[in-house]
Amino acid sequence: MIVLDANILLYAYDGASSHHSKARVWIEQVFSGTDLIGLPWSTIAAFLRIMTNTRLPGERFTLTEATSIVSSWLERPNIRTIEAGEGHWIMFRQMMVEGQAAGVLVSDAHLAAITIEHGGELYTTDRDFARFPGLRWKNPLT
Repeated sequence: MIVLDANILLYAYDGASSHHSKARVWIEQVFSGTDLIGLPWSTIAAFLRIMTNTRLPGERFTLTEATSIVSSWLERPNIRTIEAGEGHWIMFRQMMVEGQAAGVLVSDAHLAAITIEHGGELYTTDRDFARFPGLRWKNPLT
């Protein structure tokens, strides 16, 4: 399963991003393929939080536009929402402790734990994910 970090989606939808073209092509290819894609609720929430924040630079959307985009993703047959499982705390704590993830890195530890729980591979441009033991991850834009 391909698990997506919000940064890939943000680059794909923000026309002002220097990574926009490459991310857009990659997202369109993966979304129209047959590989199973897992979208954690935290990824969806981050996309909505950032893409509707008009105080941030770059291309931004209205809430209606942004929620319509998310709805279009979730209508695709190869996309599933994923969330923390029953034993999440054990994996989440392990990621924080072994990855030395405090402060702003806690949300990365959470995403790493969810990805591992679902047997996925995280696609992100964030190199901080290298700190988490057992996490398979890759940067699709390199």
